[in-house]
Order: sequence, then structure tokens, then C-alpha cells
Amino acid sequence: MRLLHYGESDKLSIHSFDNSNIPRYAILSHTWGTDGDEVSFADLQTGGGKTKPGYNKILFCGEQARHDGLQYFWIDTCCIDTTDKAEHSQAIQSMFCWYRSATKCYVYLSDVSTRKRKIRNSSTELSWEPAFKSSRWFARGWTLQELLAPTVVEFFSQEGKILGNKTSLKLLIHKTTAIPLEVLDGTPLACFTVEQRLRWKGNRQTKRNEDAWYSMAGILDVEVAPAYSEGAASAFKRLMDEVHKLERCTQDIRPTDPRDDKKRIEETKGGLLADSYRWILDNTAFRQWHENKHSRLLWVKGDPGKGKTMLLCGVINELQGSIPRTTLLSYFFCQATDSRINSATAVLRGLLYMLVHQQPSLVSHIRKKYDYAGKSLFEDANAWVALSEIFADVLQDASLSTTYLIIDALDECMTDLLKLLSFIVKQSSASSRVKWVVSSRNWPVIEEELERAEHKTRLSLELNAESVAAAVKVFIQQKTRQLAQEKRYTPEVEDAVLQHLTLNANNTFLWVALVCQDLRTTPKWKNVLKKIAQFPPGLDSLYRRMLQQISESDSADMCLRVLAVTAVLYRPVAVAELVVLTKQLAEFVDNLESVHEIIGLCGSFLTLRDNTVYFVHQSAKDFLVTKASNEVFLNGPECVHRDIFAKSLTLLQKTLRRDMYNLLAPGYPAQKVKLPLLDPLAVSRYPCVYWIDHLCNSRLESAASNANKLLEEATIVNTFLKQRYLYWLEALSLCRSIAKGVVSMTKLWDLVQGLRNTDALNEIVYDARRLLMYHKEAIENYPLQVYASALLFSPADSLTRRLFQHEEPRGVAVKPAIGNGWSACLQTLEGHSDTVTSVAFSHDSTRLASATVKIWDASSGTCLQTLEGHSEFSSLVGFATQQPGHEAISISSDNTWITCNAQKRLWLPSDYRPSCSAVSGRSICLGTGSGKVWLCCFT
Repeated sequence: MRLLHYGESDKLSIHSFDNSNIPRYAILSHTWGTDGDEVSFADLQTGGGKTKPGYNKILFCGEQARHDGLQYFWIDTCCIDTTDKAEHSQAIQSMFCWYRSATKCYVYLSDVSTRKRKIRNSSTELSWEPAFKSSRWFARGWTLQELLAPTVVEFFSQEGKILGNKTSLKLLIHKTTAIPLEVLDGTPLACFTVEQRLRWKGNRQTKRNEDAWYSMAGILDVEVAPAYSEGAASAFKRLMDEVHKLERCTQDIRPTDPRDDKKRIEETKGGLLADSYRWILDNTAFRQWHENKHSRLLWVKGDPGKGKTMLLCGVINELQGSIPRTTLLSYFFCQATDSRINSATAVLRGLLYMLVHQQPSLVSHIRKKYDYAGKSLFEDANAWVALSEIFADVLQDASLSTTYLIIDALDECMTDLLKLLSFIVKQSSASSRVKWVVSSRNWPVIEEELERAEHKTRLSLELNAESVAAAVKVFIQQKTRQLAQEKRYTPEVEDAVLQHLTLNANNTFLWVALVCQDLRTTPKWKNVLKKIAQFPPGLDSLYRRMLQQISESDSADMCLRVLAVTAVLYRPVAVAELVVLTKQLAEFVDNLESVHEIIGLCGSFLTLRDNTVYFVHQSAKDFLVTKASNEVFLNGPECVHRDIFAKSLTLLQKTLRRDMYNLLAPGYPAQKVKLPLLDPLAVSRYPCVYWIDHLCNSRLESAASNANKLLEEATIVNTFLKQRYLYWLEALSLCRSIAKGVVSMTKLWDLVQGLRNTDALNEIVYDARRLLMYHKEAIENYPLQVYASALLFSPADSLTRRLFQHEEPRGVAVKPAIGNGWSACLQTLEGHSDTVTSVAFSHDSTRLASATVKIWDASSGTCLQTLEGHSEFSSLVGFATQQPGHEAISISSDNTWITCNAQKRLWLPSDYRPSCSAVSGRSICLGTGSGKVWLCCFT
């Protein structure tokens, strides 16, 4: 970036800066005069331009910058070398960022004067206001981003007199432009839809038609390289293509929305009580972290149930209410019971999602890899490597201002915890602009890793017992007051409950919450004083007591099975999903109200929120799995996994079919799929995604006890893959879980490798996995291509292709035939050693020519003749690239589809995508960069 500077002798100079070393600067927004009026970069290089009318703007901007304590300033007319096309293009793409990063933006209104103060004595309107509202500046295209991007925008008259700023003049600007007041107040542009932002453009004009849309790129959070002469329509299309890519990338990186997780957690725990967390704001360790710029990592640690999560929720709320608009705040809540948010990659994805939502320009670091890899970037075996590199780049971004990153419950990160800890330690020392808060239990492994951080602060809840006790006391008082009002306790009973909770809570919020929850379900006529005396102090003792109550109830078998199933599930499930996964609940499939009651009987361990079943706390699940395993898992957890696996495949056999959402069109994109009112996958989503995981975790029990059971499971899987495999892949695509399907099929392949007497299963799993891996991109983005591209471009001897041959699209043939096996080279029209740059049909469609030049038989693929002697071919004489036909067969603009009448029909795998193509009737020939020529016929 080049910046202007006036030296001590008022000599104007121009300086270049790297993006990482740009000083504070002012920036000018103005309307250009006629050609030759403005001072150019070439003028500054030669010392000329001082007699041009535009030189007064330089003098004004430089003087105003010095008045505001800024040494440097930027003006578009003379800080960009427009004769250098590459520089000019890059400058246009950087413009929004430059205006956003400016300390101040000066709007010079050459058509607004302040010579008169009032129109008339009775008017409150200043004399310059009519001219202000009709100023040419508000009618130009590029000035929209110059109004919206900077934080501080000041308006000046032609005399250089200040008229006001974006805030003080917001009502006037709003009436003039119809831009919402919230935008002018600084609400991030990302908070408004693309459609809303496009409307702000209004009827603004640009000198070049394409600039009307190039000038909107920064406002829509994307970059578009200018290509003048392409026309406005093409510029708009490219702009919207970039917007759609940004939307897909943002959607794909999102595991869940941490803001929704925070809201759910607060509601599940009965709401956030300000008086129970505000003590931390005055805590010495917290203040040191918050106020000392060298203190970058705060670790909040404590035993289960001490209120760490709610404490961090309070910290988040306090920061949101106090930090400047330019400061970023991103957070993530790990939960061991939910596989979507219990891994190191999920943590980085969640944090990145929130950062990009607040500062969309940061997505450029993600797009560098995402545009090549797609969603698999976040989900395949190398996801951690890619995400950690991306995140490190984001934290080093020169445009990143002060940023707060908060991660709750590190101990609930079940996958790659050590990698996450190492990353936090390294990054917390790498940037002084980023402050971290993390929380966890008192685990030695976490302490050992975090001890390596250079700028850390530790806050132990056990060492702040007095503050925690006071917070718990406030919590007890509130809960007791609520109970007394709901249950109409007498003052004596209310006081007895208060005293018992106070004496036995042991500074543990969760213990208080669980006891109060139990009391809330106790009938009014029961002896509350006798009831409360039965609650022992300590979480484990309380859990033991509550499990005993469940075991002694009439519904013991049912409740214990529900607890067992919930404990081994990989994510929280809806009530209807729990019913189909639990054998003992089968009779309640049409009576979910009774299931709600059963879950209520497990209320000491489970809770319902938005019809989804959760554990009340991770410690509740830990107790069941580690300390009450014999009571909950009567035959071991492996048996529960096996039952869930069996129930899952039984359900999928019944529900899966072709085109479950009635998409009809083979090219219907997954991202546009909307859930039907009656979703046929409503209760099948969990089985679709996790049946293989439960099978793998049930195998140990099967192999150890009964070889017949193992064979039975192998038969069930074999039958499912032969009868429902493609329908399952379609369902996975509709569930946006194809990447998980690839991982699951790899686990299944690893599993069957070790089984004996299962050759048939080995064969189908091998073939099914290869088909999915090869066609993943097509199936993931277009669910119904599993029946088109995935079948037509699979080997002729593919077992899956043969089994589902009846699902292939009718009347479509690919020549030459695809090879027989996955491991063999694909059959091609051999002969070219370099890129095929042109292909064409003869006029009778019986011959095909391909440069350099070879003549092929169009029906058999036999090379008939090679014409020597030419080094270059501008066209294939006597042959045509487009022959008449009944349907308009063509290739999509991005070379990924064969289309019929502009409708997407067949997705092309990467090695089949053409560098050239020719059409004859209902046949299309494609030449590829590898030298391969192939033919597709629609009969």
C-alpha cells in the first residue's frame, strides 16, 4: 500500500508499506473531476500536477490528517499506478479493506458549500443540507463502500469545513440513501442478508458498467478480480458466484453454532444468574488477564459442578457488553456427550465460524484450501492439520484487531485433546492481540500442557472457595425462593430447605440444581422435610442415591435401559429417535408423551430441552459409565451397541428408498434441499450416520461370546449393502454427512478385514467403499447423482454397479466402456500424449477428429488415421463441434456437468472433465487434459 506524507518542509512524498507494517492513516473519499483534473501517480513521480484542480484535495487531506495527528494519508487518484494493470486490479480488490482499516475517512463534497448558515430564520435546516442530500457523492457507485467500510467517516464542504460525521448525520444520510440506521451506527454488515445489502446500491452510477458490481464486492464480503469489457451481467454473475462460494464455505465450516449452544446450556441449567458469576470480574487473576496486555491466557479450573461453564457464560456476556465494535469475540463449548462438539477440530471450526461471521474477510484464509478440497477439508483424516494452519494464519492476519477466544470444558474434548492444548499454548504466545480463556477440570494432563504457556494466568475455583461459596449461596437463595413460590412452601419448610442446601452443597452449583430439580417433581402432599434429609452431600453420593431410587421404582428396567442407550450414543437425540433406537421403547413409537414421562423418571441424569435428550452434566454420564456400569450395563456396553446397530439397520431397511425428498432433477444441489414437512428421515438420521460406529463397538462382545452372532451380523450388513447401499448414500447426502460416511466405510473395511469366512462381505465392502471415495464430490453436492454419475463412471465389473444396474439412467451410454476393475487404468481412446485441445464430429457423425489430428470411429472408438505434418490447429476443417440435435446437449460453464436443455443431467468426475468438446445430435464427445477422448450418448 502506498501512502502520502508531508515532511517538515511541507514536501509531499509517497511511501510503500507491506501489509503487515502499515501505519495509522487517513483516507479520502471524493468524486473525480473530468479527465485530466486529478493528480495521478505519474504526476507525483515527476513532481508535477500542482496546477491541476485535484491538487487542492491533496492539500486538504494532508492538512486535515496532520490536524488529527496522522502522518500519512491515502488518495485513490495518485496512490495507485493505474497504468500497471496487475496493480490496478489488486488495488480494486483491496479498496474495501483499505477504507475499513483507515483511522479516519474524509469525505470531500465538492458540490456542497457552507457560505450561508441558514435558509431563513424560521427554518432549522442548515443552508448546506439540500446540497448535501443531492450531492453527486451519494449517486456514485464506489462511494457506497467508502461510507460503510470505515469506522469514522467525516464530511467536509468544498471549503474544507466539517459538516459532521457518519453518526451525527445518520438521520440525514438515512433519508438520502435509505441505508438502515443500524448500519450507520456500526452494526457489522454480515448481520444483514445479501439481498438487503444489494438494495443499498440503489441507482448509483459508475463510469464503467462493470464497476457497478465490482464496487459491491467488499460490502458482500467477497473479492472479485476486475475483467473490464466482460459486461455488467457477467460481472454480476461472477460476484454472486463468489457470494455463493462464501456462503457454502461458511455453512460447511460450522459444526454447530456456539451461540445456540450457549443459549441451550443456559436454559438447561435454569438460566444465568448474574450474582453467581460477577465475583470473577473483581478477581485478581481475572483482572490481571483482562488488563495486562502481556497476560494472554487465563485457565479457569475446578472440580465438576463448580459452575465453570456458567462462569464463562457470564464472562462472555460481560465482554459483549463492554468491548468496542471492532473487537472480536469467539467462543466454544465442548460437550463429551455430543460427537459434533467434542473434538479438537470441532473447537477450531466453531471458533473460526464465529470469527468469520464477525469479520468475513478472514474467510480468505479458509478459501485458499476450501476451494480445492470442499467440505472434506474440515472432516477428513487431515482436518486437524489443515484447520490448525488456517487458524494460525487467521490469528496473524494484519487486519485482525483485539480478539477474545474462549473455550469451555477442555476435559470434554474427547478427540485430539493434546493437539488442542499444544495449539493453544503455541498460539497464546504468538500474538499480543489475542487473549484466550479456557476452562477444565483439575486434570494433571491439562495442567502439564498449559504450564508450557509463556503468558498464562491461573484461576482455581478451589483456591477461591470463599467467592465460589458466596456465589453458590446466592444461587441457593434464588432456587429456594423459586421452589417456595411454585410448591407453596410454608416459611418453616422454605427455611429448612434453605438450611439443608446451604450445609450440604459443598460449594457445588450442580448438587444444588439436582436436589432442587428432584424437589420440584415431589408431590405437594409428601413430607418435604423427610425427603430433603435423604439427599447426601457430594455429587457421587447424590448420583448413587438417585440411581438407587430409579432401581427401586416400578419402571426400573425401562429407565436403566434408557440410561444405557443414552450413555453410548454419539450425540444427543430427539425423543422420537431415542424410541426407535431403544428396544424397550418400541411399544411407545406412537405415544411419545409416555416416553417424556420415562425420561422424567431419569430426571436426575437426563433432561429434555427442545424435545432433545441431554445428560444434565458430563459428570452424570461419567458416573454411570465408570462407577455404576454394572447396574446400568447388565451385559456390558457392547451389548447395548449391538442392539442399537440391529435396530438401526432394521429401520434403514424399511425407510430408505430412491429420491426420498422427491427432488426429481438429477442435478438438484444438496445445499438447496429443504426439509419436507413430513421428513421421511426424521428418525433415521442418527442410524444413517452412526450405525457402523455401533457395529464396530459391538464386535468385541460378539467375537468373544458367540461366533454365530458374528456371522449373523456379517449377514445383516451384507444384505443391507446389497439392497440399500445407494439409498443410504443418498440419505447421507441429504443429511450432509457424506464425509462421515467415508470415514465410516473405512472403519467397516478395517473391521471386516479381520473377520473369517466373510469373503462375500469383504468383496461388497471393498467395492462399496471405492465407489463412495471416487464419487464423493458428486454425491455430496448432488444427492441423486449417486444413481447417475456414480453408476455410469464406475467400473463395469463393480459389484455395486451390477447390483444397482436397474437404477442407472435410461438411454445414457458412455464410450469407450469404463474399465473392469477399480485398480485397472481407465480405458481411453489411446494415442494422444498431450492435452487434447480440440475435438469435432464429421458431418455424418460417423467419424470423430481430435487434434493432433486423429480420426476415430465414433461407434467403436478405433483410431482410423493419424494426419501428420501440422504443428498447430486453429480448427478441424471439415468437422463440426456442434451438430443439430433434438435436445441441446452441452457442457456447463465450469466443465463439471453434461446438460440437456440447460438442465444438469450427469456430473463428470475430475478425470473426465473436458478441455474441449463436440456435440452431434444426442451424443457429446469430450477431450481431456490427459489425452483421453470419450463419448457419451443419450438415446
